[in-house]
Amino acid sequence: MFKSLWLWLGRVLGKLLLLVLLLGLGGWLIGSLYYGWKFSGPVSTEEHIPPAEAALTQSIIEDAIRVVEQHRDNTRVLRDAHAKAHGCVRAQVTVSPQLPASLQRGVFAEPGKTWQAWMRLSNGNAYPQFDRVRDARGMALKLLDVPGAKLSGGAAHSTEQDFVMFNNTTFFVRDVAEYKSNFAAQANGQKVLAFFPSWDPRTWEVRHLIIALQTLSAAPQSPLATTYNSIAPFKLGEHNIKYRVTPEPQACPDYQVPEQNQQLPNFLRAALYQQLSLDRAPACFALQVQVQNPQLYMPIEDTSVQWQESQAPFQTVASIFVPGQDFDSREQNLMCDNLSFNPWHALPEHRPIGGINRLRKAVYEAVSSYRLERNQP
Repeated sequence: MFKSLWLWLGRVLGKLLLLVLLLGLGGWLIGSLYYGWKFSGPVSTEEHIPPAEAALTQSIIEDAIRVVEQHRDNTRVLRDAHAKAHGCVRAQVTVSPQLPASLQRGVFAEPGKTWQAWMRLSNGNAYPQFDRVRDARGMALKLLDVPGAKLSGGAAHSTEQDFVMFNNTTFFVRDVAEYKSNFAAQANGQKVLAFFPSWDPRTWEVRHLIIALQTLSAAPQSPLATTYNSIAPFKLGEHNIKYRVTPEPQACPDYQVPEQNQQLPNFLRAALYQQLSLDRAPACFALQVQVQNPQLYMPIEDTSVQWQESQAPFQTVASIFVPGQDFDSREQNLMCDNLSFNPWHALPEHRPIGGINRLRKAVYEAVSSYRLERNQP
């Protein structure tokens, strides 16, 4: 009797397992077909600005100022993102001598030209936390003594060209409307609701939650040992492009940063200090661009979609050399804290495009002005 019962139960469980497997495969197939249809070209080469974007942007600015006040460090007001810097270091950006004529635009117009620059390396969180905590990591570049009228920034930034990147290929929101909903939930301490705003499954952003979890990655061995992406698109003359900065160790003398004690709160700064200040070992990167192919699914207004490298390979437009140097002084750390990086500190040939970049212009300027004003001695 018990043998028959177990055999019957085994058959039932086997059928249930097969049914679950078939349902899972069916769901995967339907999802693949849906996203294959949804994420297919062609796409527009022009921006599309929704009518409610200006009001949403103003609301996001208010939330961002609320966040920086929540995360004040004693009396100092910190950035609303990338608050913790591992250091600001001097760098040289040299335009590729063999750069194709079609990419010779803006600061890349003169092959072989070398720009002096500041490079800020950071964690992504709005509150300084231990480096071992899973987080995004950021790189911001500020090219100096760049002539020509800039899109934004006033007299204080009239000779600067900024590039802002972090170490994931996509962003966890698609546009300004979703950013508003997501950021407001996070500002209220409701991180889960940022991706599940209501009981209606049609409002759930599971794919974007997965991107957010991927963004919160384990710390690299060093801030100089990871790839950084622009995420949002930009102009490069007549082209629509995305940037990335990727390590190019073969361009520098061979060096392996010693293993760091990852229990220390600031081991990424320690790795940076070990390489540049103690060992005087330089770091090398390639600055690359990926040109939009509008016949494929490479949208301008959705930063949650990766432009596939297999469809649009990256091309190196410049090399970045970070020499050995002393950077961890009180004066330089304070200067680093007061530096303002904004992709709109840019020549018209490098104009940021897309909703997230339009949002950046307003939010970065508002928060930077608020922060610097509050931090005046």
